[in-house]
Amino acid sequence: MKKLSFDTFLTVLIIGLLVYVVWRKVSLKPSLVNGTEAPNFTSTLRSGDTLALSSLRGKYVLLDFWASWCAPCRRESDELVALYEKYRYATFDDAKGFEIVSIGLETEQTDWLNAIKEDGLIWQYHTTELKGFDAFPAKLYDVRAIPSKFLINSKGIIIGVNQSIDGVDKILKKRTATPK
Repeated sequence: MKKLSFDTFLTVLIIGLLVYVVWRKVSLKPSLVNGTEAPNFTSTLRSGDTLALSSLRGKYVLLDFWASWCAPCRRESDELVALYEKYRYATFDDAKGFEIVSIGLETEQTDWLNAIKEDGLIWQYHTTELKGFDAFPAKLYDVRAIPSKFLINSKGIIIGVNQSIDGVDKILKKRTATPK
């Protein structure tokens, strides 16, 4: 059997890594795209109240799929809180407010509640089914990796899929009403 040269091995390894990165990027991307109507769901909130996503029509809504065990999710908590504080009372040309709906892909309620408290996630809409990625909203939105975000306009149309928080800020800033 012929030995593989180091250069051949390195080339095969690099090509393999590139194929893996592209496959992962494509296969983990949610199938919902901008311009799609946001699928409605009903969920029980941390408070015990029930939320139907459709009840937030008329507002911009950021669906934030995250988990207490997800380091990238937790690292962006401060930015997410700052975004919420910036737009929670904002006036928009085409909407009457901004809300964040956090959907915890959790299996342990205590970890979820502690993360909400530790990270200062001050908005009222927090939900989890304690089923991880098998949670109904995650399946409905085809979430295969977290953090995943969907920005929904006042008419219930998705206008941002997996935007950075800075990207969401730019979208909302363009739609903020200017004083007349």
